[in-house]
Amino acid sequence: MRLHNVAVIGCGIWGKNVVRNFYNLNALHTICDLDEENRRALKEQYPDVNVISDSNEIFNNPDINAVAVVTPSHTHYKIVKKAIESGKHAYVEKPLSTVSSEAKDLTELAEKNNMVLMVGHLLMYHPAVNRLKMLIEEGALGDIRYVQSDRLNINHFKNDRSVMWDLAPHDVSMTSYILGKEPVRVISAVGASSDNNDIMDVTHVTIEYEGNIIAHISDSWIHPQKRVNLLVRGTKASAIFDDTLAENKLQIFESTSPKVSKTEVLDYIEIEPLKLECQHFLNCIEQGKKARSDGHNGFNVVKVLEEAEKIMLGERVKSLDNVNFLLSRSKK
Repeated sequence: MRLHNVAVIGCGIWGKNVVRNFYNLNALHTICDLDEENRRALKEQYPDVNVISDSNEIFNNPDINAVAVVTPSHTHYKIVKKAIESGKHAYVEKPLSTVSSEAKDLTELAEKNNMVLMVGHLLMYHPAVNRLKMLIEEGALGDIRYVQSDRLNINHFKNDRSVMWDLAPHDVSMTSYILGKEPVRVISAVGASSDNNDIMDVTHVTIEYEGNIIAHISDSWIHPQKRVNLLVRGTKASAIFDDTLAENKLQIFESTSPKVSKTEVLDYIEIEPLKLECQHFLNCIEQGKKARSDGHNGFNVVKVLEEAEKIMLGERVKSLDNVNFLLSRSKK
């Protein structure tokens, strides 16, 4: 007997992982996808699950009490809003939206309707990240001075927005989470596009967090070697979390002098982060609690990235204006 009936909307590459986890947690009721071939394959894999193409069937079904939205980011606002207004709890893949006013609206709507709203900031549920958070809280690294997060990979299927909107929600949410601090301002933001348009393949964003902590975030869709690396530098020691490693993902480096260095490999329970994330969503519904990555968390991330994009594109336009000005002068 299922305690929860979850419907998943959107079953692309990541959506299939969400489907698998909710199914294994005995919570999957319905799968919705527009692609006929996808639906056929999913029906073969999950014959006891309802597979449909029209999401309205979900919103009109009183047996479904929760919706997982794993669709392109520009569609999140409309679908999540409809889900909440239909009396469904909502889990939405990051980012919550690409417009901060929409993210704020969804957060307020969920609170007004007493619905759980949870954003898929996956790394907040990663066992190694939570172990690192404990170390920081215990003071094992000393006072934190600097954070650097590099998320580099090849992506031949670019999303509707830049790499920053695709990957940086992980970096910003993870940094805020482990530090227990909020972003204060975006110091700088630059990007590059291999297609010469506003969809950036590579972005670099520098953020100031509370306590004068500086975080530098680099994301790329065009890096031939995958790199998923987080550095946290403290006054006593530094921690490196490398999610590309099969084991020993989290290591501590202590330096008491320029000539002395000690490396410590930390143990933690290895469980698939997405399973923990999906289970957390179900627990929040059952217990009437706010999610760790709730609407407020999602809104704060969107607000930072929205500001970074304004700086990024604004600097690009300013640069082009300067070039045009110099060209016009050279012709005189």
